[in-house]
Amino acid sequence: MLVDRDCPPALVERAARDGVRRLAYEAHDVTVELHAGLAALDDAPDLVALGHAVEALRVVKDDGELALLREACAIGDRALAETLGQIAPGLTEREVAHRLENAMVDLGADGVAFETIVATGPHSAIPHHQPTHREIVRGDLLKIDFGARYRGYHADCTRTVVVGADPSGWQAEIYQVVRAAQRAGRHALAVGADIRDVDAAARDVVVAAGYGDHFPHGLGHGVGLEIHEAPMMGYRATGRLDARTPVTVEPGIYLPGRGGVRIEDTLVVGTQAHGAPELLTTTPKDLLVL
Repeated sequence: MLVDRDCPPALVERAARDGVRRLAYEAHDVTVELHAGLAALDDAPDLVALGHAVEALRVVKDDGELALLREACAIGDRALAETLGQIAPGLTEREVAHRLENAMVDLGADGVAFETIVATGPHSAIPHHQPTHREIVRGDLLKIDFGARYRGYHADCTRTVVVGADPSGWQAEIYQVVRAAQRAGRHALAVGADIRDVDAAARDVVVAAGYGDHFPHGLGHGVGLEIHEAPMMGYRATGRLDARTPVTVEPGIYLPGRGGVRIEDTLVVGTQAHGAPELLTTTPKDLLVL
């Protein structure tokens, strides 16, 4: 074990003392300046770029990791159920975010997996909106993207609801398109599936409905010790899905100035005997009116 406030040079110096002549580093994390400083240390080993080998090893999870992810997702589901029961017109986006985050911690989370997104009305058309003091208005779409962090593992879930009034025609329409796309993306998850084909399964539904220009991001990503891990699932992605790989499926439609819908689940590929992915986020996906 090595404990040092400035770890990289300490590790290089320790490797030199131990007779190590070649030392791998992660070029995507080490800056040019840091690399130059490490290479200039006395008796520094040859520094060799490792690539993304560590990230590749983390794609497939073991039983213990999957158990922690299941618990992180379960905490999030319970916290969302508690919070939805408290939402009403007049609450601000920040107030909703704080209540949800506090509920996750009270239910056993170590903290949040990422900064909670609470987006109301026209703000819901911004894919990664940060909560503000905007108050919820009757008839608003309310998009909540959140997750609990439990013993180092990150959950991810998004639900979109309507507050205080029945959904308008356009709200119901884009919701049903996103729900159909999300269902298609989930059903495309399988061991050996081409990641680009999984994205296309969901994206084609959105495109066919005439909203292709309003789905600007990838379909999903891996989760684990970080909230965004390999594999990244999008229309430019490469590779195939492995068994025991947790991923998100999160299509969306965002209409600037009006509102948007995203539905997201965390699932695990290849753990079910019948071949279907295991659903970890179980909050219902019906269009809920609060």
